[in-house]
Amino acid sequence: MSTQPSVWDLVGQFAAAQRGTWKQEEIVSWFRRHAPEQAKDSTVRAHVRGAAWNVGDRSQFSGREPFLTRVDTGWFRLATEEELARWREGAATPAAASEVPMVAQAIDEPPVEADRTDWHTEENIQRLIVERLRSTGWTIVRTANTATGETGIDVVAERNGETVGIEVKGYPSKTYARGAKKGQPKRTAPSTQAAHWFSHAILAAMKLRVAQPSWQSVMAFPDFPRYRRLYAATAAPLAAAGIEVWLVSQGGAIEPLG
Repeated sequence: MSTQPSVWDLVGQFAAAQRGTWKQEEIVSWFRRHAPEQAKDSTVRAHVRGAAWNVGDRSQFSGREPFLTRVDTGWFRLATEEELARWREGAATPAAASEVPMVAQAIDEPPVEADRTDWHTEENIQRLIVERLRSTGWTIVRTANTATGETGIDVVAERNGETVGIEVKGYPSKTYARGAKKGQPKRTAPSTQAAHWFSHAILAAMKLRVAQPSWQSVMAFPDFPRYRRLYAATAAPLAAAGIEVWLVSQGGAIEPLG
């Protein structure tokens, strides 16, 4: 009598079939399509983390040998034999994660406040996203000129037959950055303006879902508490519409929400 493979085995099968790195949302989507009765999304995420040798706590799966490496928040790949050998010898601890290629050092850093640096501008967030995508095997098809306010989707990238379209927003500053009012305080509070930008991004992402239904539609923002709260208030309808939200840290780490 045949038996169904376990969730652990299915995670291994998925990972072995991938080329390079992949994000956690990809395997969650795969389970929904191919094994919906096997596991809830939370169970899949737990197994993926448990299969990675360099996560902070994998005690739930301590009796199983890991086979993945976490390369960034929400991003994984197959572990190399060298990494697994170090893990077996007891040398591979979460503290050694900085030795892993492409691990962002700012994964667990708190969000930087808006008035301390200009890292959170739309132009810079787009640059960080493009760099991260390229480093994880994506081909950049298009980037918008944010300096001139070019219309259209901000970033389009392809990998392994998949296409992602990303609407990028920054976080508002307290003063004008250019023009005749440069350096003068804005009349609209940054938190209020951020809500407007969030709603603009939703409209663009929904239009992309209609124009390109086979693409991943993503909204990307710098990692600020305001954007986390706005996402929490809209998470259910965004998920129903098939729209993803990514938060980008100052160090370039991408955290897919949901």
